[in-house]
Amino acid sequence: MKTSSRLGLASLAVIIIAAAGYAVWRNYGTNGDSPKFKLAKAESGPLTAAVSATGTLNPVVSVQVGSQVSGQIKEILVDFNSPVKFGQLIARLDPETYEHRVRQAQADVDAARAAQGVQQAEVSRARANLSNAQRDYERKKTLVEKNFISPAERDTAQNTLDAARASLASAEAQVKNGEAVVRQREAQLAAARVDLQRTSITAPVDGIVVKRSIEPGQTVAASLQSPELFVIAKNLTDMQVETSIDEADVGRVRVGQKASFTVDAFAGRHFEGEVRQVRKAATVVSNVVTYIVVISAANPDLTLLPGMTANVRIVTAHKDKTLKAPNAALRYRPTGSGDDRKTTVAVPSAPTPAAAAGAGGSSGGGGGLAQLRERLVAELKLDADQQGKVDAIFSGMRDKFRAARDLPEAEKAKAQERNRAEIREKIAAILAPEQKKRYDELASESQAARAGGGGGSGRIWIVGEDGKPKGIEVRLGLTDGSMTEIVSGDIKEGQEVIVGQQAAAKAAGMPGPRLF
Repeated sequence: MKTSSRLGLASLAVIIIAAAGYAVWRNYGTNGDSPKFKLAKAESGPLTAAVSATGTLNPVVSVQVGSQVSGQIKEILVDFNSPVKFGQLIARLDPETYEHRVRQAQADVDAARAAQGVQQAEVSRARANLSNAQRDYERKKTLVEKNFISPAERDTAQNTLDAARASLASAEAQVKNGEAVVRQREAQLAAARVDLQRTSITAPVDGIVVKRSIEPGQTVAASLQSPELFVIAKNLTDMQVETSIDEADVGRVRVGQKASFTVDAFAGRHFEGEVRQVRKAATVVSNVVTYIVVISAANPDLTLLPGMTANVRIVTAHKDKTLKAPNAALRYRPTGSGDDRKTTVAVPSAPTPAAAAGAGGSSGGGGGLAQLRERLVAELKLDADQQGKVDAIFSGMRDKFRAARDLPEAEKAKAQERNRAEIREKIAAILAPEQKKRYDELASESQAARAGGGGGSGRIWIVGEDGKPKGIEVRLGLTDGSMTEIVSGDIKEGQEVIVGQQAAAKAAGMPGPRLF
């Protein structure tokens, strides 16, 4: 009995020691130096590239109502949120001063018309004197011919006739001057009446009063500029969001693109719109360059209010189904691999040596040209003759790209774009119809990728058969900030890719394993 107990205790001790050894081996022997990979799957599904920004809601048409005359506010007939119609009286200035000006201008007109009547009477008298002088001259002329009077009396009659004619001309000129004075006084009277009418402030459009800046009794001074009295929103059912887009993203924004936005007042509710305008005037604040993008915002139920802050999301590109991988997989680099490649996030609008334009180094962008050549050969299946022609094209353009790098910034971009256009034209000229079709498809893919903020090439790592990371070259497309499209590469849907790794804890300084 005692022997059996001792054997049982010995067996139990062996089992415990074995379990402890296994635990030590499990926790410190196998994981001491081997990394644990964090994996994620490449998946297929929709992908949307977007630009996010904030902006302010404003009415599409907002009219500032001012005053063209100075005076004291006598009456205000509308308030905030009052609906108004075109021509409706909304405020009135004290008209007393302008009424007196109208009466004074009317009196000036009456005086000018009376003076004109006197001048017309002078014309009539001058005409009568002229007629009398004409008859007297004719009589004396006849008498001189008959030698009844001396020629001197005829000459005197001639002088009297000339004087009468001059008097008539002077009287007629006075009448014309009087007519001009009357018209001048009438214009002054019309201006005084207009100023009197301007004491009545009317609505210039149909809409809603969104701002009132005056109070009864306040004095309005309109000597240098028209003061703001009211702001009338023409139509609050049709509003717009004015948002500032960074210069790095504005190239992806186009008129007609779909957009959505939220406001803090209605959390969880999304409002739809589209890009209506991309303004070319830049705004520079603290060396940050932005551009105003106007987005339409339908507001049929008048939920949205002017001045609200909108969080805008503009859809720049979308694909219903595409292979995509997490961006973390593109950023991952194995520890100690010495791989420092970075994902290229910009591609030319067509397969051209754009990557080589402005490339540094003494080679003049030879590395970029070499990569481009390989891509053209692979994608377009160029024959030996075409490859020779491509080499000749690249060789002839290297000096032009080098020269463009030395130009001032204002001219560099234009010179590089001319070089790219020249290469596109030369490459297209050596392609067969089927190759040219594929060439155009590559250009479209590159443009779509650039609109989505992605594009270029990268490397994704998977766990190889030996348990170590294995790199796979891929060509990238759209990105939404968390996922990126895989245009080409040896990656399949559902395949696990490495997004990170976690080094195992070392045994030194760690407490012993707990068995129970």
